[in-house]
Amino acid sequence: MSLELTLVPGALTLEQLTAIHAAPLRLVLDDAARPAIRASAAVVQAAAAGDAPVYGVNTGFGKLASTRISASDLALLQLNLIRSHSVGVGEPLAAPVVRLMLAMKAASLARAHSGVRELVIDTLLAVHNAGLVPWVPAQGSVGASGDLAPLSHMTLALLGEGHFNVDGAKVPAAGLLAQHGIAPLALQAKEGLALINGTQTSAALALHGVLAFEPVLESALVIGALTVDAARGSDGPFDPRIHALRGQPGQIDVAQYYRALLAGSAIRQSHTDGDDRVQDPYCLRCQPQVVGACLDQLRHAALVLVREANAVTDNPLVFFEDGSDDRAPGRPKPDRAPSGGGDRRETGGTLISGGNFHAEPVALAADACAVAIAEVGAIAERRIAMLIDAGVSRLPPFLTSNAGLNSGFMIAHVTAAALASENKSLAHPASVDSLPTSANQEDHVSMATFAARRLQPMIDNVARILAIEWLASAQGIEFLRPLTSSAVLEQAHALLRAEVPAMPVDRYLAPDIDAATALVRRGVLSELFKAMPGLPALWVPA
Repeated sequence: MSLELTLVPGALTLEQLTAIHAAPLRLVLDDAARPAIRASAAVVQAAAAGDAPVYGVNTGFGKLASTRISASDLALLQLNLIRSHSVGVGEPLAAPVVRLMLAMKAASLARAHSGVRELVIDTLLAVHNAGLVPWVPAQGSVGASGDLAPLSHMTLALLGEGHFNVDGAKVPAAGLLAQHGIAPLALQAKEGLALINGTQTSAALALHGVLAFEPVLESALVIGALTVDAARGSDGPFDPRIHALRGQPGQIDVAQYYRALLAGSAIRQSHTDGDDRVQDPYCLRCQPQVVGACLDQLRHAALVLVREANAVTDNPLVFFEDGSDDRAPGRPKPDRAPSGGGDRRETGGTLISGGNFHAEPVALAADACAVAIAEVGAIAERRIAMLIDAGVSRLPPFLTSNAGLNSGFMIAHVTAAALASENKSLAHPASVDSLPTSANQEDHVSMATFAARRLQPMIDNVARILAIEWLASAQGIEFLRPLTSSAVLEQAHALLRAEVPAMPVDRYLAPDIDAATALVRRGVLSELFKAMPGLPALWVPA
């Protein structure tokens, strides 16, 4: 693990989160954050030593917040919290998601508004840097009061009572911690609550979706351009003057991508004059408008998620009066804690109960991603339908020379239609649902964790739709030989043909779809796209 990244609390970037997601690396906390962490912890320790009730410090949780806990049981209170909340079910979360959870939780706690000791943050980083991946079941969070169950499982591994995921095997945590020289964490007042109160699971899952979709979206752009040439479509709809008049940035960028992908195509030159078609179908002509709008949504989601990765989403929050707490410039410091809600003023600081654990921003961002992902697949399915329709594409029916004896791509399109339809159901917004929990104390929840988790099957569906389109568009290009497409699109054609031969007559097609899907997921077209000079970045830097 040679790469090292310094965590500056509140300053994580999309590039840094991408690096953490992509591969194990070493995380180091910025030393400048440590004095504030110690001061924040001192406020909680003072509250624990006092007589007044303070939520999460010397009371029960949720509906049991009015139950006082004796000073001798405060450590056991935190341990019982983690044990009782480790109730997740289902398959374990993927390693990139859990790496993000560990890093974002450490960065959030290091903002010094959660009242935990440095040891808590150092243990999170030690587990991450050892390459250990806590076993975190994927299901069980409603995305409010924090991602309680998944973060509890993550924390239980830090305590030596849970498990780690080692190549898919569920391995007891205590032995692995000892093997790596990491002492099991022993919780003090409020620390268990701080570790599980937060949106780090839902935010990590949503980021995982955005980052996993990037190579698929780039593949969609390349394959969509190849389809334009296979159908002998016009590049007029990508004229920059059209898109400048609308002013939508994603649309402008997508049009530029298509102009670059199609530049120099001999196929396009062959029908510049004498083509009797006035306008192409929407699935070709409106790609900048459709995919560009999706890109804008994904870019906005990425910005929201970077903000969330830097956020403090614990409850209650600690504000200590050394001039370092985060207030708007010029806003005076309060001379007393606001009343109600379990707020408590301690010497040198204030604990205030709030609701930053509610993951509505993540839920809405994930829902926007889901709709965008579904739409990228939906327009790709329409392009396949266009290619196999001889009346529109002017290619042989179903892209086969001897239609009737051969069915060509007839039923491959049906598969694409099935996948696109499945994504329509999966794209239903999760954030509009809410089931009250904790005896109606937690009476509105975001469902952000499922909203983000469902992105992966949707991305898989789109990758398969694009694989079918790639096979179909490559077949269409071959009917136009000896004419050639642009240099970059000919490379895209060659990448496919290196793995999958042409299909002049019917054959067992499912393995071809699997092979093309693997190429899309492996990012070979993404690499081709990124190698093109002078294009705007897909994601706007956060």
